[in-house]
Amino acid sequence: MAGADANHVLVPGVRRGTFLIGTAHIRAEDVAAAAADPSVEVVLSAEALELVGLSREVVQAAIDSGHRVYGLNTLLGSGRDTAVDRHSILDFQVQVVRYHHSGVGALLDRDEVRALILARLIGFTRGGSGVRPETARFYAGLLNSGVVPAVPRDGSVGSSDLTQLAAVAAVAIGEGQALAPDGGLLDGRKALAAAGLEPLVLAPGEALALVSANSYSIGAGALELRRIQRLADLADTALALSLEATARYDGGGNLSPFSPAVQSAKAVDGQRVSADNVRRLVRGGWLEHPRRQVSVQDALSFRAAPQTHGAFRTQVAALAAALEVELNGRGDNPLADVGSGRMVSGGNFQPMQLALAFEALRLGLAHVGISSERRIAKLYPPQRLIRQLNLEAARTGTPLASEDLPGLLWYSAAGLLAELKFLAAPATLGAPTLSADVEDHSTLAPLALQQLERSVEAAAKLLTIEALTASYLLAEAQDTDLREEAARQLGAGTGAVVARLSGLLSRQLPAAALVEAAREELGDLLAELPELRTPAPDTAGDRGPADGGPNYARGES
Repeated sequence: MAGADANHVLVPGVRRGTFLIGTAHIRAEDVAAAAADPSVEVVLSAEALELVGLSREVVQAAIDSGHRVYGLNTLLGSGRDTAVDRHSILDFQVQVVRYHHSGVGALLDRDEVRALILARLIGFTRGGSGVRPETARFYAGLLNSGVVPAVPRDGSVGSSDLTQLAAVAAVAIGEGQALAPDGGLLDGRKALAAAGLEPLVLAPGEALALVSANSYSIGAGALELRRIQRLADLADTALALSLEATARYDGGGNLSPFSPAVQSAKAVDGQRVSADNVRRLVRGGWLEHPRRQVSVQDALSFRAAPQTHGAFRTQVAALAAALEVELNGRGDNPLADVGSGRMVSGGNFQPMQLALAFEALRLGLAHVGISSERRIAKLYPPQRLIRQLNLEAARTGTPLASEDLPGLLWYSAAGLLAELKFLAAPATLGAPTLSADVEDHSTLAPLALQQLERSVEAAAKLLTIEALTASYLLAEAQDTDLREEAARQLGAGTGAVVARLSGLLSRQLPAAALVEAAREELGDLLAELPELRTPAPDTAGDRGPADGGPNYARGES
């Protein structure tokens, strides 16, 4: 993996690979890849386990001192100043897990649960949690044995993802439920037994360490980051197709705004990446012909698209940076500070930077959606003309031509845009005060993430509709006399996309099936296109050089 060292590599073996957690910087994209692939084995390095052991020594020193430490020998929340009798400390661990196991709603998907566990395991190895090395090894065992706790989606207000992590901890101690291979539910103890694992007996202070982290927001956020990176390339591809289509039907498709001169005039890396992608997609085609007659300026949805897409790419880089701050930091409270040897209370469990990154991306996606819907609208008149010509032909006795592209996909796009605008509203400002007004501010990072997931889904459909609309018109342009030149060559990248989507369009699928199938086709195709090999701007910390473009998985665009 790019940016990895000997403590963090993906190597071939009996399994598909090994994710070795050491003390080096860990990248969000690598966490997502490991979480999405259950065949990857998670291994803890000796250095990581040593640091876990040192943090546990800090906890033990606090126990031996007899001083009050939050959550170690006191109650939680508003009970922070109420001591727990030393004879009840072990029972208190079980009580903490049971008390916080209060999530509701639909269950997380398997890859989300794996990402949640992996993020918490990485947190143990940063040296601030104070769990025992055997507890860290147990969590690695959950991942490697295929035990997937049943984790309800809802319940966290973003001041640690308490309820989601408690669902994992419940299974770890032999309670709760796990997902069965057939999709049903298993008793947690039975799931452990089937995997050859004994329930974990928690030591003092471990219950709070297991549940007090932002591992759902981090892990599921890393998975969403992969989808968003793919979406950024899909946006550039849909734009390039629309440029080709407007050139053939409306005299547009001016490439001047994508020129190096314009892009070098403003130092926004994401903008440059987007413009470069578009130029490569149309390279070798008619849009580059020096004598082509073209409007001096296209509408802003075309002309300023690199600025819109580029700003979105910059936000994607900001999300990667925020995720990696959380992955590589110590968000525990209390913090087992190895340097000072003390347990220190703090607020690192409040992932404000991450929550705001989720918020900003939804707003950025809404702007990407606005431009996409406006381009679709400008591609509607030639569709209407094609239908009119089909009607005229039918009057002469020719059977009415079928329409490969459902006629009101533009309206579906408009509905999706309305959803994107609605989802762009702030989510993080809505948390009430909790626990007798002690917990009087929360980030609502999980809600911001879940709203982002909805936005990504809506935007993917909207951009797919744009790609389908433009591809339909470009395919029609090869077979009709709607313009003077009947064989104006497409760019290498856009031509490949049109060829792939034309096959789908010819099947005359219902609209919903067409859009979903096109998303899959685009996901597969864009992973292969050399025109989309430029990496996104790297602002996420100490990361090595990227070694290729994004990896598109089927159906996840």
